[in-house]
Amino acid sequence: MNTSLRWAAGIAAASLILAACGDAPDDEASETEMASETEMASETEMASETEMASETEMASETEAAGTPATTDGKSCMITDTGGVDDRSFNQTSWEGLQQAEEEFGFEANLLESTAEPDFEPNMNTFLDDDCDLIVTVGFALGETTRAAAENNPEQLFAIVDNDFADFDADGNFVGDVEFDNARELTFATDQAAFLAGYLAAGMTQTGTVGTYGGAPFPTVTIFMDGFLAGVRHYNAENGADVELLGWDGENGQFTGNFESQDDGRNLTDQMLAEGADIIMPVAGPVGLGTAAALQESAADDWLIWVDSDGYESAPDYADLMLTSVQKKMDVAVLDTVEQVATDSFEGGLYTGTLENDGVGIAPFHDYEDAVPDELKTALDELREGIMAGDISTASADYA
Repeated sequence: MNTSLRWAAGIAAASLILAACGDAPDDEASETEMASETEMASETEMASETEMASETEMASETEAAGTPATTDGKSCMITDTGGVDDRSFNQTSWEGLQQAEEEFGFEANLLESTAEPDFEPNMNTFLDDDCDLIVTVGFALGETTRAAAENNPEQLFAIVDNDFADFDADGNFVGDVEFDNARELTFATDQAAFLAGYLAAGMTQTGTVGTYGGAPFPTVTIFMDGFLAGVRHYNAENGADVELLGWDGENGQFTGNFESQDDGRNLTDQMLAEGADIIMPVAGPVGLGTAAALQESAADDWLIWVDSDGYESAPDYADLMLTSVQKKMDVAVLDTVEQVATDSFEGGLYTGTLENDGVGIAPFHDYEDAVPDELKTALDELREGIMAGDISTASADYA
């Protein structure tokens, strides 16, 4: 029996008992009281039914909006070399998958690649492991991921930092390639790096800043080129002559790997000797070698981190971090898992930009007061100009 009806019936019964034990009530009054109690029970029941209907309607609207329920899905990630604890792109991507596990109930699984020969075996392991989604991290995994997507059309994939493309025998770009079962997560990091380059040019005390990469991948040089464009734009706008070491728009300095911190330290020592006081490594954990070298330097030098907010991901070196060029891979990975959870997965190209908050520069943290207000205002204006398409982030446009 409905709780409201049981409550109303109990009151009615109690009223009858009291009536039997006392003076006989006026019949008309008794009938009025019973009618009132019946009306109260009816109104309570109607309110309860209305509330249940409202909750059902809200649940239907939530389902229609695509909000995922907790599921028993399975997401699987293959890292690039450098390890999942690289405090950079592997770690940031993995954090997105872990967050998806918390929010959507998708079990997060990981295979780390220590070298390129690990790519294909790791892929085959996950292809046999009933993964709802396989996420690969890094440009170097492009060929392995593309082949797997072509040969397994029923399996869903996402790759961080790569878009599939065809090239002719001479290496010339022919056209983009898209698959319905593969999402390519790319990022316009040149936009954020431009802001970092402008900031570095405005903050240097020596008139020289530096950058270097782990390897000349497009996903690496796009940082370096945006950084150079920002330095050049600062020079043009302010009549300055800040020099950038490590990248001239076509050629630059690279460690040749994403693992050796000693290589990062050696390159940094060279740049410091040439007068650089702000350095942006684009080399994953190799950049920790730069951080160590700067920490040991007697000068007040700064570090600009990439991918994650280095102030948080590399706290041992937080006092060196002027800012970071953030590539929000965790957000893109989380969004992709949500698509799988809501059965709304769309293959093809995703690009994180300043406008959609897929890239950006981190707060200045300890150096918030050190950055002049006029420089902060200029950065805000540049951000708006880039989003509006009024400011180029290609270094060649400032040569």
